[in-house]
Order: sequence, then structure tokens, then C-alpha cells
Amino acid sequence: MPHREPSQHHHIPTKDDSGNRRMQVSIRDETFAGLVLLGAALLALLWANSPWRDAYHHLAEFQFGPAALHLDLSLHTWAADGLLAIFFFVVGLELKTEFVTGSLRRIDEALLPMLAAVLGMVVPAVFYAVIQAATDSGAMHGWAIPTATDIAFAVALLGIFGKGLPPALRVFLLTLAVVDDLLAITVIAVFYTDEIHFLPLIGALAVIAVFGLLVQRRITRWWLLVPLAVLAWALMHEAGVHATVAGVLLGMTVPAKTRRSEHHQMTHAFVERIQPISAGFALPVFAFFAAGVTVIGTEIGELATDPVVLGVVAGLVLGKVVGIWGGVAVLTRVTRLRLGHGVDLPDLLGVAMLAGIGFTVSLLIAELSFAGTPESDPARFSVLVASFISALLAALTLRARAKVRIRGRGARTAWRRPEKHPDRRGTVRGVVRKRQSSSQDPGGRS
Repeated sequence: MPHREPSQHHHIPTKDDSGNRRMQVSIRDETFAGLVLLGAALLALLWANSPWRDAYHHLAEFQFGPAALHLDLSLHTWAADGLLAIFFFVVGLELKTEFVTGSLRRIDEALLPMLAAVLGMVVPAVFYAVIQAATDSGAMHGWAIPTATDIAFAVALLGIFGKGLPPALRVFLLTLAVVDDLLAITVIAVFYTDEIHFLPLIGALAVIAVFGLLVQRRITRWWLLVPLAVLAWALMHEAGVHATVAGVLLGMTVPAKTRRSEHHQMTHAFVERIQPISAGFALPVFAFFAAGVTVIGTEIGELATDPVVLGVVAGLVLGKVVGIWGGVAVLTRVTRLRLGHGVDLPDLLGVAMLAGIGFTVSLLIAELSFAGTPESDPARFSVLVASFISALLAALTLRARAKVRIRGRGARTAWRRPEKHPDRRGTVRGVVRKRQSSSQDPGGRS
């Protein structure tokens, strides 16, 4: 999701307060947040494959909560159903902002990345389904696992390895990811709900409506909104709908337009307050309990030929590239849609690879697809492997593309007429630096 600068606090900071603010700024940084998430996943994977792996699994299955309310859940479930709702609340805020004032407000500019997002979900699902049908695995229920994109990791890696690429490329990725999030939420709500209890569902929607009424009237006292949000979550859980849907709906009720007396959008203000909790606590804890797959004792050959593993890896690594990059290549040739803003089709290849980092939402869908079945561990392990491969390929591709200095029509002309463009392989940067150093030399030396 889009990165925003932290708000300023008009008071004199104490030493402890200054440290807290520095930590909040770090958590809001997409690269730092991605590293925290990766660290939590690696810690879980190492612990789950260590001699103390039984302790990890006992911790993940430790149950607590009010049984009378059907909330006597394991730590693993609390992380997936409870803490992840905080992340999806931020997703709802971002969706509302993009639809009202952001990149999805103008359909003519957003249509190409929106279609790319749709193709980036359909094609990986087809890859997965074809492999399951060919192997007769009986694991077709996991078709949605390779359709998701982890925006936290994707944007973090683009910021690290995509320096020098057009800024519009980041806008394309964010727009694509917003639509991907919306579609993933729809998939979870529609395809991974076994039975709906309508009375609790109506109650949850009513509480969400009250929450929305309060924020629309600019009543934002935490002691009113937080209990309402928890109640909406609990009722949605009782209704049989995945409780993270409540987080999205709550976020979508927050107003994104400012009034005359307001200087900032309320959605922005909520993101600034909730994002550190989501990125610094909720997502890492979820990753810690979701990524702890024990592979010790499993034959590598058996794991590598597992149909679920093959389907997920093929979907995320290959399907995303074919769907997004291939889809955009076809759409820009057969329609009037264009990339524009300095972005070329080769620039988009690295972004399509970044979209193959499924991680957070893919892990969630893997758990929903194969909860309590033998396919659960291979599915989660394949998400980790595919996300790592996609991240590595994207980093190499983005780095190589960032070194190219002549783009668009100029690049094609340079390739056809190299005598007029001797610097087409990247020496433009050196010429520019030489001219800059000459202009800054007080003695006029070159």
C-alpha cells in the first residue's frame, strides 16, 4: 500500500517518546516492514525444523479464549483470523482512498493495471488447475493459493532494486495490488465460506453500519470505535464468514474526502495510526505461525513432485508473469490502452515477477484450503519457495532494467542506428556525470 509520511506531534518529546516515534517511522517504511515480516517467517521456519520443533507446534496449537462464544481458538487461528483482520482493516482504508481520491478514481488511467490484476489472478489459477487435473491429485480446492500478491514485500523490493526506473511503475504496481487485494477478499468471502449463519451476519453488518455512521460524523474516540470493531469481528466469525472480511468492511466505511475545516483525509489519519500495529505486530505474528512448516524427515524428491507444490510454484512464478506481463503486451497491441508516463513493456517484467510473491494472503488461503489435511504443509511450503524464487528473479530483472538509460522510441532508434547512439548500453549516465562535474568545477577544468 502507498507509503505516507508520519504525522508530526506538537509536543516536546521525552527520550522514550522520541524512541517510540523513531520505531513508528521505521515500521511505516515499506522496506523495514518487509524485513521484519521476512525475519518472522525465517525464525518460524528455522524453529519448525530444529530439534525443538515440537515446542513450536505446541505453542501454535495452544488454545485460549471464551468457549461460550465459540472463540476458544489456538494461537495459530487467533493470528490468522484475529490479528490479520487489523491488516485487512488497513487494506479497506487503502481501497477506500484509491476509489475516492486515488489511482482508481479515473477508470481510463486505472483500466490497464486493473485488467492486469485480473489476468494475474486468473492465469495462475489456470496453471494450478491444469496441473491438478493432469495428476488427478484431488487438491483442486487450492486453486486460489497462487492468485494473491503480497504488496508489502513487492513494494519493498521495488524500492530497493528499482531505483532509477520510472516512478509511474510504482503507481502501476500499487494499483495492481489494490485490485488484487479486493479480488482476494472476494475470493475468501465467496469460495472459502462453508456455511453462513444469517442472524450473526446481519448483526455484524449492523454494527459495521454504526461504526460507519460514527466515523462519517467525525466521532473517532477509540473507546467507542474499538469495541464496535471487535464486536463486528466476533459476529462475522460466528456467522461463518472469514472474520478478516469485517476488517475490510470497517475500513471501507471511513470517509476519504476532507471537509472544509480538515487538512488531512480521515483514511490517511487512520492508516498512520494503525499501520505500525499492522506492519510491526499483526503481520509478523501471522507470518511466524503460518510459515512454520516442518520439512525435516520429508524426502526432497517427494516434496518437489507433489502436485500441490508444483501447482503453486508454477502459478506464482510463471502464471503471474504470463498473466500480467503477457496480458499487458497483448492489451497494448490489440486495444487503445497504453502504459505511458515513461513506462515501457520491458520495465513491467520485473513488476510481474514481484507479483509472484504471494506470501501473506497466499499463506492464508493455503490454510483455508487445506486446514487439517496432509496437503497443508506442502501448500504452505510451496508458497514460501515460490515467493523466494519470484523475489530473486524480480530483483535481478529490476536491477538489470534500471541500468538501461535510453527508453521507448529512443531505445528502438538506438538499436537500429547505433552510430548515432554510441551510449545505448548505459554510458549516458557517465556523460551526464562528466558534464555535471565540469559545470561544478570552479576552474573550468573538464
